[in-house]
Amino acid sequence: MSEPPEPLLAIARILAPQGVRGEVKASLLTEFPHRFRETTEVWVGEPPTLFRVERARLSENQVVLKLSGIEDRAQAERLRGHLVQVPRSQAVSLPPGRYYWHQVIGLEVRDQAGQPLGTVQDILETGSNDVYVVRGPRGEWLLPAIREVIEQIDLDRGVLVVELLPGMGPQTER
Repeated sequence: MSEPPEPLLAIARILAPQGVRGEVKASLLTEFPHRFRETTEVWVGEPPTLFRVERARLSENQVVLKLSGIEDRAQAERLRGHLVQVPRSQAVSLPPGRYYWHQVIGLEVRDQAGQPLGTVQDILETGSNDVYVVRGPRGEWLLPAIREVIEQIDLDRGVLVVELLPGMGPQTER
């Protein structure tokens, strides 16, 4: 069994078998569903196993996949709940100023004066904007991912510079 050549990026999660011929229905985890028109191989499961994509059919927020070697409903059932992934190098290029979560998590966060606040540990989806969860020596910060707060993201240096708005401070236990 081979291992992935590099870290993987999740693009879908298998929900259930589709029919009796080995197809699976998966929810999309990508903003770029058109990628399934060109994706020829995916990694599925834990540990990840490489599958050739024989067919892909998009419908609303889902994709129906026929993967090589999955020939019946029972085989497809074993894939339920598993991520469908591709190597990160195959990620769709984002426009300037947009970043994948895996690029932001782990960045060192500093204020405008260069003082360290901590490291981005997680990202919360709130509907209107993401919120970066930053943990450091002064506590946990919840920083909205908005232009007024996020001043600069420098992936080469691994640094995120923020402008702290009035009232922003580390979260305290209640």
